[in-house]
Parts: sequence; C-alpha cells; structure tokens
Amino acid sequence: MKIAYISTYPPRECGLATFNHNLRRAINSNFLTENPSETGFVVALNNSENLQEYDYPEEVKCVIRQNYQDDYAVAAAFINSSDADACILQHEFGIYGGENGIYLLPFLNKLDKPLISIMHTILKSPTFLQKVIIREIAKRSAKVVVMSKRAVKFLEEIYQVPEGKIQLIEHGVPDLEAPAVNPVRELAELKNKRLLLTFGLLSRNKGLETVIHALPKIVKQHPEVMYVILGNTHPGIVKNSGEEYRDSLQQLAVELKVDQHITFINKFVTEEELINYLTAADIYITPYFNVAQITSGTLSYAVGAGAAVVSTPYWHAQELLDNNRGRLFNFKDEFGLADIVNQLLESPEKLNTLKKNAYQYGLKLRWPKIGLEYIEQIENAVNHPDYSEKILSQIIDPGLMPEFDLAYIRRLTDDTGIFQHAKYGVPNRKEGYCLDDNARALIMALMAYQTTRSREALDLLPVYLSFIHDMQLEDGNFRNFLSFSRQYLDEEGSDDSFGRTIWALGYLIHTAPNNSFGELGHELFLKSVPHFKKLTHLRGICNTITGISYYLRTHPYDEKILQELKSLTHKLLGAYNTTKGHDWHWFENHLTYDNAIFPLALFHSAEVTRNDQVKQVALESLQFIEKLTVGTDYLNPVGNNGWYLRDGQMPLHDQQAIEVMAMVLMYFQVYKVTGETKYLKKVFSSYLWFLGENSLRIPLYDAEVKGCCDGLQPSGINRNQGAESTLAYLISHLTVLDAFKHEYQDNENIEKQKKIFFK
Repeated sequence: MKIAYISTYPPRECGLATFNHNLRRAINSNFLTENPSETGFVVALNNSENLQEYDYPEEVKCVIRQNYQDDYAVAAAFINSSDADACILQHEFGIYGGENGIYLLPFLNKLDKPLISIMHTILKSPTFLQKVIIREIAKRSAKVVVMSKRAVKFLEEIYQVPEGKIQLIEHGVPDLEAPAVNPVRELAELKNKRLLLTFGLLSRNKGLETVIHALPKIVKQHPEVMYVILGNTHPGIVKNSGEEYRDSLQQLAVELKVDQHITFINKFVTEEELINYLTAADIYITPYFNVAQITSGTLSYAVGAGAAVVSTPYWHAQELLDNNRGRLFNFKDEFGLADIVNQLLESPEKLNTLKKNAYQYGLKLRWPKIGLEYIEQIENAVNHPDYSEKILSQIIDPGLMPEFDLAYIRRLTDDTGIFQHAKYGVPNRKEGYCLDDNARALIMALMAYQTTRSREALDLLPVYLSFIHDMQLEDGNFRNFLSFSRQYLDEEGSDDSFGRTIWALGYLIHTAPNNSFGELGHELFLKSVPHFKKLTHLRGICNTITGISYYLRTHPYDEKILQELKSLTHKLLGAYNTTKGHDWHWFENHLTYDNAIFPLALFHSAEVTRNDQVKQVALESLQFIEKLTVGTDYLNPVGNNGWYLRDGQMPLHDQQAIEVMAMVLMYFQVYKVTGETKYLKKVFSSYLWFLGENSLRIPLYDAEVKGCCDGLQPSGINRNQGAESTLAYLISHLTVLDAFKHEYQDNENIEKQKKIFFK
C-alpha cells in the first residue's frame, strides 16, 4: 500500500514535521519492507517562496509553497497521477495559505484519493471560517483523527462532525528505552544535579517564566536543582523578534539570582537525545499559559518516556495525566509549582510512582502500535472509497479570496472618522471626511465583527457612530462634509448621504454588539424619521428603504415605521411604472451610479412586507441590469464616464467599486428571498471583479496595501485607494463569507424560505 503524506517535513523545524516523519516511519515498520519508497511519498509544505529552502530527503517528491495557490493545484495533480492508494493529511491552521489556511479546501477538492486527516488543533471557539474549514476537511475525509477525548467531543458538538467520521488515536511516542549509562548525567553542568526539564520550541505561550519564578523557593530547599530548558526558539519568532524571549528569560533568572540553576540548551535535538534527557530528568514540567491546548506532543513524549510530569491543567494535560500519571498546578502559579516540586523531590516513593504509571501508559503509545492503528483506518478508506465525499462547494471558492485585513482601514481612520480620499495608499487629509463613508464604514465594521469577532472591528465602531452622531442636526437631518480641522462644510447633506446613514443605523439596530451602540443608533434613527417623507432623489429612497428594512427585522411591530417603508416603496414603484417600456425595465431614463441598489432595496422591502408586486418589480429590474452588465466571463458594470442613457451606448469606463458592491449585496439578498443557490454563485462571480475578473483582467484590490483602487479606467486603474472603494471591497468580501456560510445551510431551511415567499 502506498500513501501520500501531506504536511511539513524535516529538516523543517516544526512539530508537525516531526510527527509526519515519525508516523511515516511507524507505518513503514509495520509493512516490513526494505525499500521505504515502496510505501509512498511526502508532499511537503514550505513556509517560504524558495522551493529549495530545505534539503529534503528523497521521499519528498513534491513541495507546496504555503502562499502560492498554483502549487496546491500542481500537488493535487501530482498525487492524482501517482500510484498512491490514499493520503494522510496533517492539519494545523498555520501551515496552509490563505485566511486560516483556506487554500487547503480547493486542494482537497481536487484530490481523487481516499483521505485520512489528522487534526492537531481543535478550537473551542472557532471563527466562522475556521469552523467551516474543519467541517469541510471532515466532509472530504474518510476519517478525521484526533488525539484526545475532548477533541472528539468538540468535533461532534461544535463542528457537527458525525461520530462515525471521528477516530481517536493518541499521539505516538518514540520506541526507545533509557540507556544503561545516560550521557546526559555525565555532562559537566548536570552532573550530580536534580534535574527539572522542559523541552520544545521556545515561544512566549510556553510559560517558562512561571518555572523561573518558582526556582528561588525550590532552590532554597534543594540547592542541587538544575532547570534545563531544551530546545531552540521557534523559527518564526527568530525571524521576527530574534532571541528576545530567551534573553528575557536569562535576564529574569539573573534578577531572581537563580541563573546558576538554569541551563539553556539551544538546539533541535534528535529523538535519541530527547529520550536521554527525559529519562535523566527527575521532573518534567509543562507550564503552558493557555488551557486551550487540545494536543501536546512534548507532553506525550514525556509520558511515553516514563517521566514524572508536573503541568498546568491545559486540556491535554488534564486527560493524559489522569489516574496519577502526573501532577497539575494552576496557570502562572509559581508557588503551587514550587510546592509540588519540593514535595516530589523530598518523596522518592511519590516520584517513582508517577514515573511508573506514566511509563506503563506510554507503552501503548509507542509509534509501531500507533502505526498499526493508522494502517487499519487507511485500509478501511481504500476498501470503501465512497466513504469520503467531495467538498460540495464550488459555487464559492474562498481559496481565491485574500485574507480579510483591516490594516488599511485603520490607517484611513483617526479619532474623528474615516478620511474620504487617499493618494495611492496614503490618507489624503486635505479632503477631510464625509458622512457617506463613515456610514459605510459603520456597516463594514459591524459585518466584520459579526463574521470574525474582531476586536479591531469592535474598536472602530464607536469612531464611526460618533461621527454620525456629530453630523446630525437638531431637526434630525444630517450634514455630509467635515474638514480635517473639524469645520462643517455644508448646512445639510444630500438625500444620498441621508439614505446611506439610515441604512447604517438600521443595520446597527439589527446587529448591535452591545446595548450602548444599539440604543444610540435607535435614538439617531428615530430622530431622523420626519425626513423620510421629504426624500425625492431615488437613490436616497433606496438606501433608506434598506435601512428601514433592517430596523423592522428587529422591531417588526412598529406600525409607524412599517408605513414609512410602504410609502417609500410606493414612490420607487411609481418611478418604475412611469419610465418602464417594452425593453426598458428601470426606474429612470438612465443608469448612472450605484445602480443595483434599486432592486436591492425592493428585495429588502419584499422580504419585510411580503408584497408580490414589489418582488416582481425587483426581479424585472434585476434581470434588466443583468442583461446590461453581466457577461459570460465577468461583471462589466455601467461606467461613470458618461453613464448609460436610454437608447444610448453602454460606457465601459470609469467602473466604480460601489457598483460591484451593490451587485454583490443585491444577489445575496435575492438569494435570501428566493432560496435559489444560483444567486450565491453570482455573489461570488461579481466579487471576483475586485480580484481581476473584469474587462482589463487587472485586480483592483491591492494585496500589499490592503486597500482597493478607486476605479477601472480605459487603460488601467485609478491607483488612489479611498474610503468608498476600499469599504466597497471589504463589504463585498464579508458578504461573500456570509454567502459561503449560507451555502452550507440545511436544505430544510432553504425550503422553509421558499414556502414563505412562493406561496
């Protein structure tokens, strides 16, 4: 049987690389072949652009550079054309490219081989995207392997992975025994010492400070103690921060006057060396800070070597050290740690009992036995190939999407609000602020917080909401423009800016993350209601209809606001009936800017009012704008360079980002009204305009700056990246993520929607 192993691989210094290498050896040892190449090959993940970054051994036949999507496609084709019978995938969010490693999904969807996936991290509180990724990997896998009982429970209860898909196989440990004469004990700095040991790649979450803080109390009773910190600093941390963490630990030891009782061994040791250290140690300590660690390879190794383990109570430690196989102390509790260590050092009987219990349990974790368990799962997968299923989604492919990033929005925002314009990717303060953009920014930040629970997004919300509050006049209307010096530049704003603000306030009331924001939004919204009847410009009416619709989803029994919605919707229908003709199904005699907000507003109104006439006009106008702007390959929105006059010619340029955002939002809303999944595909295909699926095949999203260019021009793009275009991109991106979530709704929910709207 031949297996394709997909993961990081030595000589890359990474816990998953070591695990993958050991698993491959464990499986090979059970096949009893003299030629390891007969049992398969490795597809290795690189964390750099250089394919030659690592001097891989001969079993590595293909390399994927983490952030190169084309490499994933090449690797999938290589595996499919090979004679591999099955694949084993190691999963950790940090080793695959895209947001939360989403490049993995289209890769897995291309594979034609049975798949076993090993999950090294199962989060208790995943983001939407993290949850979807785990669920989709599980769908594609014949089995999902986890290494603790808690991980099984999480997969079932949080990720809704069927019980039959999950297999518990504990972390393997080296099949090695303590040497008769341990060379570690012969090292000059360790000779005749009572050894405390921690090993693994150094990083701040390892909590080594706790042990150092405990040392003065330990050394006072046991001056012969030496604490050995074995392992080099994590390569990613060295790249970004050098040896700052190791240096800080050494400085702390000097300050506490225990520097003579600490030995740093800065190397990535072999397994044989590791066993020597583990069996030489009197006590092994894992002082991690975070309870949310579902698997720890270092802890498994320590138990497997028969070490006396003292640990903080993270999830894996609670499970593995149960039944007197170790001792636990509280997080950051140096006093509790010192007491336990002193007790054990003073009681050889208690110390030896822990070691004996750990050793006996570790015998069943030896790699050859673990390898047999994997072979059984692989054989089942190969013999029942229909047990795995393709990832269902090719409607929306998040692997094509850049990672969501608020860095540029933060640069565009100061403590007043978001700047209107930019010169390239630099905020243009000369142009000041406007209500339009701060209203859009409020919508974007709310969507971002809903989707990602981003603290950055939450921190931006009061800035934009405060700006809206400041721009509201006593009579409830709003100004629009404010200079950088905080001088008002108009007496009152346009219907457009008013409508966009009502949209933002309605959306805030519907999705407020706390009562304070929601109550202020409600106050501003109600104060503005008298101006609804004064609106004459159709786009202002459309935006206001959308905001009112969100308001009524939260306050469905507010008859006064419902009548306002019906009145504004009637105005919009009146405009449509006045101008429509045999081949002209539109609300005006021209299409100018932000055109898709017309059907978008009517679909919102139809969802709230259940009015069939409103829905029919929404569908007619949707089909009209589709006929003009949606080609077979890409979206081609109405250009702002002349606009589209009735009986005139369609202008191709200057295409604007808000046109595309409106199309994305429109298609998602019509999906929610009709339940037809074809509209989800159109959500995504419209969004791809930002990424280069446009008439010039040029991306407008700037992956370096994290902003969006201001327009698509005849020979290129407007490289300025103002608030309007960047917010349009981000709102579109977040809408696609929301659509992606809906794509995986139960068919039962979709059928319920159809029954409501198509009686």
